[in-house]
Amino acid sequence: MTHAIRIERTGGPEVLQWQQVAVGDPGPGEVRVRNVAVGVNFIDVYHRTGLYPLSLPAGIGLEGAGVIEALGDDVREFRVGDRVAYCHGPTGAYAEARVMPARVLVKLPESIAFEIAAAMMLKGLTVQFLLRRTRRLQAGDVALFHAAAGGVGLLAGQWARALGVQLIGTAGSDDKCRLALEHGYAHCINYRTEDLVSRVREITGGKGVSVVYDSVGRDTWERSLGCLQPFGLMVSFGNASGPVPPVTLGDLAARGSLYVTRPTLMTHLAQRDTQLEMAAELFDVVGSGQVSPVIGQRFALREAADAHRALESRSTTGSIVLQP
Repeated sequence: MTHAIRIERTGGPEVLQWQQVAVGDPGPGEVRVRNVAVGVNFIDVYHRTGLYPLSLPAGIGLEGAGVIEALGDDVREFRVGDRVAYCHGPTGAYAEARVMPARVLVKLPESIAFEIAAAMMLKGLTVQFLLRRTRRLQAGDVALFHAAAGGVGLLAGQWARALGVQLIGTAGSDDKCRLALEHGYAHCINYRTEDLVSRVREITGGKGVSVVYDSVGRDTWERSLGCLQPFGLMVSFGNASGPVPPVTLGDLAARGSLYVTRPTLMTHLAQRDTQLEMAAELFDVVGSGQVSPVIGQRFALREAADAHRALESRSTTGSIVLQP
C-alpha cells in the first residue's frame, strides 16, 4: 500500500498525517509517478495553515522528482521509465507515488540527480522568473535579496553572480551571511545586528538598489521600500512573516515613483512553452556548474511535520528534501 502525507484540517505541523492511500491508474492526460525525492517549500506551510486555502481533506506539497510508472492512454510526450521532475499543482507531492497531469512534468536530464531536482525545481524556477522575467537583470545591476541563506536565496546568489549582477543579501546570523557570501552574494547584511536601510545606502554610495526581492513579507516591507532608488522595483514574492500591509500609492510616489509587483511562479508556468523554456534554462545553469543547489536538511517523508517545524524556525539553510 502506498503512503502519503495528508491534511484534514489547517493548523500547525501536527496536522500533517501519514496515511495509507490508494493511488490507482492514470486517466486521460495523466501519469503515475513514483517519487524518489520530494521538496519542501514555504508555500507548503501556507497551504497547511490555510493562508492559501485548499479544499480539505487534501494532499500537500508541490515539488518532487521520480520515475513514470504508468501512462494514460493519450499521453504521448512521456514513456514509462522516464525520469521527471515537477513543481506545481495539483498539491500532493508528499507521497510515495501519485497520479498527476502529464502537462506539469518536465523530463529530467540524466546529469541531474533526483534529490537535486527535488531541491531546486520550485526554488530554481522561482529564481529564473525573478532574475530573468520579472526584470531581466543585466551585468552591473545592484539588487537586494532577502533570506539569502535559504533555498531560493542560495540559488539566486549563484545565478546573479553568473549574470554579473551585484546581489546584496540579508540573513539572520553571521554564519548565514558567510554562507551567502560563499554562494555568490557581493555583500550580506545581518538584519539582527545591522540597520538594513543604512547599510544598503552605504554599500550603494547613497543610491539604493534598483530591485528588492522580498519573500519575508510583513517584517521587512517598510525597510525594503526604504532601500530602493527612484523608479526602483519592489518584488514581493512571499509572506514568511505574514502578509504585507496595504500598499498606499501616495507612499510609492513619495519614496521616488516606485514600482511594486506581486508575481507568482504558477502564472509563469501556466503556458507549456514557457514552462519548458524556463526549465531548460535552469537545467543549463545547473548542468554547467554555475549554479549548485544546496541541500541543507533531509527528512524521511513520514517526518514531514519535523521538516515544517525546522523550516518555520528559520534555523534552516538551503533546501529541505523529504525521502520517501
